[in-house]
Amino acid sequence: MTVTTVTTPAAAPHAVHVSQHDANAPERTNAVASLWSDTLVFAGRNLAHVRQLPEKLLDVTVQPLMFVLLFTYVFGGAIAVQNSNYREYVIAGILVQSLAFGLVGPATGIATDLLEGVIDRFRGLPSSRLAYLLGHYVAELASMFLAISVLLGAGLLVGWRPHTDVLHVVLAIVLLGVFASSMIWFGTFLGLIVRTPDAVMGVGFTVVFPITFISNAFVPIDSMPVVLQKFATWNPVSVMVAAVRELFGNPGAPPSVSSWPMDNPVLASFLSCGIVLLLVVPATLRRYRHRTTD
Repeated sequence: MTVTTVTTPAAAPHAVHVSQHDANAPERTNAVASLWSDTLVFAGRNLAHVRQLPEKLLDVTVQPLMFVLLFTYVFGGAIAVQNSNYREYVIAGILVQSLAFGLVGPATGIATDLLEGVIDRFRGLPSSRLAYLLGHYVAELASMFLAISVLLGAGLLVGWRPHTDVLHVVLAIVLLGVFASSMIWFGTFLGLIVRTPDAVMGVGFTVVFPITFISNAFVPIDSMPVVLQKFATWNPVSVMVAAVRELFGNPGAPPSVSSWPMDNPVLASFLSCGIVLLLVVPATLRRYRHRTTD
C-alpha cells in the first residue's frame, strides 16, 4: 500500500489570517454606521425641541442681529478706528463673541438632561453612550452655523464686505467652525460639572464676559490702559478676532504692544482651538462616563 503525503502551502495560514481580518471589517463598518445612525437620532431629538419651542433660536438669530444693529448704529458713531470703517471692524468681534457665548446653550442642555434623568433613561436604549454626546454636538454645531450665517447676512446689510478671495473667506468660516466646536465641547464639559442648570449662566458669563470685552472685539487695544493692553494682546479672543479680520481682509487696528499670537493670529487661533479640543474632549468623555455610571 502506497501512502501519499500532502504538504500544506506555507501561505495558507496567512490566507486564513487575512480572511479572518477581512471578516471583522464588516463588523467595524456596521459599528461605525450604527454609531452615526444613533448620533443623527439624538441630533434630531435636540433639533425637534427647536420645532416645538422656536424661541430657542432667539440666541442664534435675533440676538446676533441685535448686536450688529446696536454696535453699528448706536455705538459706531462714538467709536473711531483709525483709517477704517467701524462697521467692517466690528463684525469679526460680534462673530467671535456670539460663538463664545454659545457655550451656554450646550451647557444648559446637558445639565438639564442630567437633572431630569433623561440621560439615565437613554442608557436603557440599545445605542452607544457616545452617540448622545455626538448628537448633542451635531445639533449645537448646526445652531452655531445658523448664527454665523445670520451675522454675515446682517453684516452685508449694514455695509460689511470681505476684501479677500474665496479661499480666504472659506478658511475664515472653517476657523469659525473650529472655534465653535471648541466652545460646544467646553460648554458640554461645563454642563457635566455644574450641579444645576441655573449655575450655567452664572459660570458661563463670569468666564466669557470679561475675556470678550477685554479684547479687540469692539474697540482698538491701544485705547485701553497699559495693563489691559498686555492682557488683551495675549487674550485668545483678541487673537481669534484678529485672525477673522485678516482672513476677511477687514481693518484690524494692530496694537502697539506686540505679542507672538497677535503677530500670527491665524496660526495661533488654529493652534489654540486644537489645544482646547485636545484637552476638553477627553475630559468631557471621562466626566460623562463618571456621571452616567452606577
